[in-house]
Amino acid sequence: MAKTPSFSCSACGASHTRWSGRCDSCGEWNTIVQETPLSAGPAKKSLGGKRGQPIALSDLSTEETPPPRTLCGVEELDRVLGGGLVPASALLVGGDPGIGKSTLLLQAAARFARNGIKTIYVSGEEASAQVRMRARRLGLEESPVQLAAETNLRDILTTLEAKKPGLAIIDSIQTMWADNVDSAPGSVSQVRAAAHELTTFAKRHGVSIIMVGHVTKEGQIAGPRVVEHMVDTVLYFEGERGHQFRILRAVKNRFGPADEIGVFEMTGKGLAQVTNPSALFLSERGTPSPGSAVFAGIEGTRPVLVELQALVAPSPHSQPRRTVVGWDSGRLAMILAVLEARCGIPFAGLDVYLNVAGGLKIGEPAADLAVAAALLSAREDTALPADTVVFGEISLSGALRPAPQTENRLKEAQKLGFTSAIAPAGGKTGTVAGLTLTRPSDLVGFVGETFGAG
Repeated sequence: MAKTPSFSCSACGASHTRWSGRCDSCGEWNTIVQETPLSAGPAKKSLGGKRGQPIALSDLSTEETPPPRTLCGVEELDRVLGGGLVPASALLVGGDPGIGKSTLLLQAAARFARNGIKTIYVSGEEASAQVRMRARRLGLEESPVQLAAETNLRDILTTLEAKKPGLAIIDSIQTMWADNVDSAPGSVSQVRAAAHELTTFAKRHGVSIIMVGHVTKEGQIAGPRVVEHMVDTVLYFEGERGHQFRILRAVKNRFGPADEIGVFEMTGKGLAQVTNPSALFLSERGTPSPGSAVFAGIEGTRPVLVELQALVAPSPHSQPRRTVVGWDSGRLAMILAVLEARCGIPFAGLDVYLNVAGGLKIGEPAADLAVAAALLSAREDTALPADTVVFGEISLSGALRPAPQTENRLKEAQKLGFTSAIAPAGGKTGTVAGLTLTRPSDLVGFVGETFGAG
C-alpha cells in the first residue's frame, strides 16, 4: 500500500493531513510543506516519519563556567578526582577484594558529609551492622552519613529520589538487580542495566553517584566494558594486600587529568594519605647494593621516585626465567634484546627478576634506562651510586630518547637529596642547583660511562 503523505507547518510545526495554503493553527500563508520520513527502513525497525523536538545548538566559542567542585579534605583523593567532586557525575571504583575500597569510600563519605553534602551509603554486600562496625573502628560513627543495606535497584532509586542526597555510594554494582531484567544479579545484562539506570539518574537529578565494581583475575573491572564508557570517571585501587601502600589511579576522568594517582597507607585507623610518596617509596632503601636503581617517574601531574630492583642469576633450566612485578614483561624482553644486540651483553642462560619496590605499577617508557641500569648492575655485581637517579627511553636502535617533563623529575630528585642524575641528551632540564647531570647519547655510551666496558 502507498504511504499517505504527511504535511507540517514550517512556522509553528503543526501537523496536517493534506496541503492547504493557510495554516489553521498559526494563520500563516504558504508555510505548509510535505514531510519526508526520518528513516526509510521498515516501520517496526526504524524511526519512521515521526519527528522529535529540535535541540538547541551552540558554537565552539560559547563560554561556559567550569562545573563547581566540592573538596572532601583528603588531598590525595581530591587530586585523583581532578580537584574535587563534580555534581551530577558518575564514578566507578574497581580493585581487588580486600584491597580497601569500602574503607576508602566510607572515609570519603564521612568527609563529604561533614562538609555539608547529604550522603547516602548503600551496601549490597554487607549488612548495616558490619558497616557500622567498620565506622567505629575508623572513628567515623559520629559522621552524618545515612546508611542502607539493599540490592533492589527500584527501591534504591525511589529512596534517592525522595531523600535528594548530594552523594550516593553504591557498594557494589555487581550486587544490584533490576526487576525488569530476566537474569541473575551480577550477570552482564544486570550490570549494564544497573549502571545505565544509576548514571542517567545522576544526570537527571544532579546527584553524584560512586559505584564500586568487582575486578576479574586479569585486574579489569568485571562486566561489559560499556559500563566504563557510561560513567564520567573510572578509578582503580591498586596495591598488594600484604603491603601497606595503596595506589588510587584515575584511568578515565572527564573532569580532570587521567593517569593521576593518589597514594595511601593502610593503618589500623584506616587509610592515611601520603603527601610525599617519593620519600615513602624510598624509605626502606638501605645501603646501595647491586641490582638497585632509582627511577624518577611521572604519574599524572606528580613526579614520583621509586626503586627498581633486579636480580640476575645463572639458570639451572634450559629455558631461563623472566619474572616481572610492577612493569611490562614484554618491555623487559625488549630491553634484554637491545642490550645483547647493540651492546654485546648477553643474558642467555641467566634468570632475570625485576621488581618495582613499594607495590607501584609503572607504565611509562621513561623507565627503560633505569631498568637497564638495574639489570647491568645486577649482572656485573656493581652497585650504582646511592645519590643517582636514572630515567630515559631506549629505542630498538640503541639510541636514548628524552623523557617528557625532565625538569620536574630533576627537581623532585634534588628535593629528596639526590646529587646526580643520568638522563638522555635533549629535553628541557632548566636550572637545578646542586645536581650533576650526565647525558649519554646512546645505550653504548651509557654502558661505557657507568659500568666500564661491560
